[in-house]
Amino acid sequence: MADSLPTEFDVVIIGTGLPESILAAACSRIGQRVLHIDSRSYYGGNWASFSFSGLLTWLKEHQQNNDIGEESTVAWQDLIHETEEAISLRKKDETIQHTEAFCYASQDMEDNVEEVGALQKNPSSGVSGTFTEVLDSAGLPEDSQSSYFNSDEMSAKHTQKSDGEISLEVTDVEESVEKEKYCGDKTCMHTVSDKDGNKDESKSTVEDNANQPIRNRITYLQIVKEGRRFNIDLVSKLLYSQGLLIDLLIKSDVSRYVEFKNVTRILAFREGKVEQVPCSRADVFNSKELTMIEKRMLMKFLTFCLEYEQHPDEYEAFRQCSFSEYLKTKKLTPNLQHFVLHSIAMTSESSCTTTDGLNAIKNFLQCLGRFGNTPFLFPLYGQGEIPQCFCRMCAVFGGIYCLRHKVQCFVVDKESGRCKAIIDHFGQRINAKYFIVEDSYLSEETCSNVQYKQISRAVLITDQSILKTDSDQQTSILIVPPAEPGACAVRVTELCSSTMTCMKDTYLVHLTCSSSKTAREDLESVVKKLFTPYTETEINKEELTKPRLLWALYFNMRDSSGISRSSYNGLPSNVYVCSGPDCGLGNEHAVKQAETLFQEIFPTEEFCPPPPNPEDIIFDGDDKQPESPGTNNVIVAKLESSEESKNQESPEKHLQN
Repeated sequence: MADSLPTEFDVVIIGTGLPESILAAACSRIGQRVLHIDSRSYYGGNWASFSFSGLLTWLKEHQQNNDIGEESTVAWQDLIHETEEAISLRKKDETIQHTEAFCYASQDMEDNVEEVGALQKNPSSGVSGTFTEVLDSAGLPEDSQSSYFNSDEMSAKHTQKSDGEISLEVTDVEESVEKEKYCGDKTCMHTVSDKDGNKDESKSTVEDNANQPIRNRITYLQIVKEGRRFNIDLVSKLLYSQGLLIDLLIKSDVSRYVEFKNVTRILAFREGKVEQVPCSRADVFNSKELTMIEKRMLMKFLTFCLEYEQHPDEYEAFRQCSFSEYLKTKKLTPNLQHFVLHSIAMTSESSCTTTDGLNAIKNFLQCLGRFGNTPFLFPLYGQGEIPQCFCRMCAVFGGIYCLRHKVQCFVVDKESGRCKAIIDHFGQRINAKYFIVEDSYLSEETCSNVQYKQISRAVLITDQSILKTDSDQQTSILIVPPAEPGACAVRVTELCSSTMTCMKDTYLVHLTCSSSKTAREDLESVVKKLFTPYTETEINKEELTKPRLLWALYFNMRDSSGISRSSYNGLPSNVYVCSGPDCGLGNEHAVKQAETLFQEIFPTEEFCPPPPNPEDIIFDGDDKQPESPGTNNVIVAKLESSEESKNQESPEKHLQN
């Protein structure tokens, strides 16, 4: 309860995104009293991961544009003294816009009774045709519809995710409705039914084709009933195996809280086809896509990139040129230029300089081979695990967590200009020395001079991989070049069921690019190139080879990563701002930001040092416990943490090939 919270802390952190969670762990680790709060009911903010039902709840909240701070709040104006002033915080989360969801999978329960299993349904009943009715008809309370976990439940999360129980049931509801559509303010949902007569006719034509490949038919009901098998990230990122986040996880011993899977393939999209890109030396020489001459040219160029800084005469004259122009001077074939630019450097033709491109390739090559055949790792159960891992570390060292806890304002001393306290929605004043806040909580007045960028995101559920191989457990990354000059490339990450992010026989696909329009306008053309909507007529072999699109969500997310502190109006000197997710593939910006802010606040302290060994902890006296209850709690927590980490395997053994 809020009224039982202590009123004195060293650090108050508002928001549980990745940089805030890293800072919470770092501050708690050096003995600071940390209060970590979030107005949302889940960890991670825009870095979170959701089950399918949790994502529907999140989507519904944003479509209704719910106010996150006005209900049952206590007026705070009377709590401000004459020598103080208040800086109010934002009451709405406005970081997500233009949400659009589409359901393409069949919603007729009778279509797939055997594949669904024992559904215990009335044969005459069906699934509602409206997308929102399926969620509402489940009859779940608001809290149980989402897969949110509070601090007491965090340790049990893996157990809950791995069990076989079904968390969401759909009871007697109306029959499927053809092409029903729901539209709300600034957002819309669509359900596409395959009950169309023309569709049925064309379907029978295809089914009569003896050469048609057999494919599992997955219904929307299956997706709903297996909703807890999904862990859907709001932001799509990967971890470089030699990156800052992996180094921090290992150094701080937070790696014991999370497991990883190797990204198995890097793909390229060229001339309308998806191809696998050779990464290692063995891949290059085994590739059937490259000629022998191209293989030698590629190996020679990659060898140069590894030590390009030692040969400045090779690129100095091209510093002001784009990387794509520089590649042409290296006498690489168009085939190799495409692979190097889009699949190894993973940059766009227009925005990348020569030195940036060379550095990106060097980083790519240095990350190869540390944990697998590609430079990338993906955390099992989704990206949302990582902020929670650092929250666990903070809690181990005495940090206090409160979700669904709203902050109304900062209290600033007029004379010193420093922030003294916050006032929460219960009217409680909580004092601290330092305050860290995620950008989305700052008010419009504070951010009036800030120019935000936007990220276009799409989340897809499909029935097969975009490039089928003998194994159905491939985790892939693909860069789709822009169709027009000056446009942004689209990054596609495809996750299989072994990543614990989707149900068996499905794939979870994330699309990401910098926004120029709404997410659907930016990404729909790429979706159509790679996938076939479930309701689309499939007559020719080319369409049959494409994965079927079962469900899709588009949304725009605010990118506050490039905002300088000077852009904010009237921030006290002891209030520090963390940004939300950026558009980049890795997590380098979040880690750098957390370390920079930590060093500003505590310049003499080490950032996230490893926990001590039990043998290094010395108590005063033979059998005496420390007098300070707070100190005792920290020492015991450190001891338990160290004993636990001593029994853990190394991070390398967590990797699943």
